[in-house]
Amino acid sequence: MPALSKRTEGFTDSVIRRMTRISNQYGAVNLSQGFPDFEPPRELLERLAEVTKEDFHQYSITWGAQNFREALAEKQSKLMGRSIDPNGEIVVTCGSTEAMMAAMMTVTDPGDKVIVFSPFYENYGADTILSGAEPIYVPLYPPHFNFDADELEAAFRQNPKALILCNPSNPCGKVFTYHELKIIADLAKRYDTFVITDEVYEHIVYEPYHHTYIASLPDMWDRTISCSSLSKTYSITGWRLGYIIAPRNIIETAKKVHDFLTVGAAAPLQEAAVAGLRFGDEYYKQLQAKYTEKRDLFLKGLDDIGIAHTVPQGAYYILLDISEFGFKSDLEFCEVLARDVGVGAVPGSSFFREDVNNLIRLHFAKKNETLYEALSRLEHIRKKISRRK
Repeated sequence: MPALSKRTEGFTDSVIRRMTRISNQYGAVNLSQGFPDFEPPRELLERLAEVTKEDFHQYSITWGAQNFREALAEKQSKLMGRSIDPNGEIVVTCGSTEAMMAAMMTVTDPGDKVIVFSPFYENYGADTILSGAEPIYVPLYPPHFNFDADELEAAFRQNPKALILCNPSNPCGKVFTYHELKIIADLAKRYDTFVITDEVYEHIVYEPYHHTYIASLPDMWDRTISCSSLSKTYSITGWRLGYIIAPRNIIETAKKVHDFLTVGAAAPLQEAAVAGLRFGDEYYKQLQAKYTEKRDLFLKGLDDIGIAHTVPQGAYYILLDISEFGFKSDLEFCEVLARDVGVGAVPGSSFFREDVNNLIRLHFAKKNETLYEALSRLEHIRKKISRRK
């Protein structure tokens, strides 16, 4: 038999999705894969019920239904500080996962280099490799996960084709400041590099932090490919509705890549999601308040238990320090945690290029009662997981 693809030789399955399966196996509270256990907004569900009885069951326009793109353009134009053309500057994708892949394949060729901040969402390295490109990893330093500007410029000196920017960041919850974004933007312009953003947590940011779109910085629109989705903002991760916003010349190529990757996102779900895209400012204020409450609840519970952790500036993840337990493998620890304590988490090593085995990722996008149950189980962590010598 002929050999299989060499580009996939270093791949495993997604560790995040694997930990969901392990959580399910042991009946653990699943704080690993980042999806809520509460319902989407009522308006979306009511519109979805109506759509099932209407004529939206066949293909929509490949790059997105007209009314979806128009509603998205209206919403994002206000946020990004420019008038976005729904017909020339948007591609609707099957989640931000496809948006990122389509963006990578739009701007990179085999042999190109791409800067990736570490820690990073696990798909970024895979997207780079599947595109035939080579990742250049630049560390973010805890506890605030700042980068060293000199290290970043050293990466730019390798003439990368693109930089991937997750803001707010998964898994560390960092929100990049305007000053940091300005450093990245100036380097991107100096070294003629694209910036591909992942901004799915753009509306989940905690005071006093503020999300800034790097595409809105001076002279950055032309070289930024902004990727995001509706998954986290409207609690519809299973609907798989993402998008790319970029200048017309980039979108024309992204349309072709998207067309041959997936043809198009689900037409009935696009129609139903328009209701969410038309929400006013009050919805996003309530979303921020809801997640702030959940963050504070969860962090206080962890503080009461006495386990060191990060404090996210945005998104809904924390990194928990498991050093005291002495495990050489954070994956093994997460398996034991799910089996013996009943809480699902993701090993931090799946997010870091560096040799990190003392961190695990938990998320708090759950009902308050779910978080209380998880904290109740974690109270007994030291009794149920013995320290390794």
